[in-house]
Amino acid sequence: MGIALDTRTGTPIVVLNDQENRRALPIWIGTAEASAIIRQLEDIKSARPMTHDLLANVVEATGFSITKIEINDISSDTYFASIYMAHSDGTVHVIDSRPSDAIALALKAKVQIFATANVMAEGTISTDQERDEAEAQEFKNFLTDLKASDFKFEGEIESDQ
Repeated sequence: MGIALDTRTGTPIVVLNDQENRRALPIWIGTAEASAIIRQLEDIKSARPMTHDLLANVVEATGFSITKIEINDISSDTYFASIYMAHSDGTVHVIDSRPSDAIALALKAKVQIFATANVMAEGTISTDQERDEAEAQEFKNFLTDLKASDFKFEGEIESDQ
């Protein structure tokens, strides 16, 4: 989605959205990392390579390509990420990374950014409260109207009696 600033502290926040724009994943990052991400989002070229440019060049020079980025864990408000790299010989390497560096690299390499289910469950916030409430009400209505006869069992029931 982009970069925002925490109004209380002035700290940059990178905000990732899911494909449906229903959930947002805010990750507090450093100023240098925010600058790198903004430069990639806005396609601003640097006179000299930035760290993510250097890493992308090294990856390419060694015969690898970046295939995806995954934000894969959260612990004590700290996020963890992995960079997935594939070699032309079929070798795949997974490299531990800070999310901000991985995101800048993903934007440079034009690859998808993924988040695991636990990160989505623990770290995201709703961006479509109205739709969430409508779906919750629809589910409540479904449960209210549910009867035992709605369930069909095929097979034999074994009993110890």
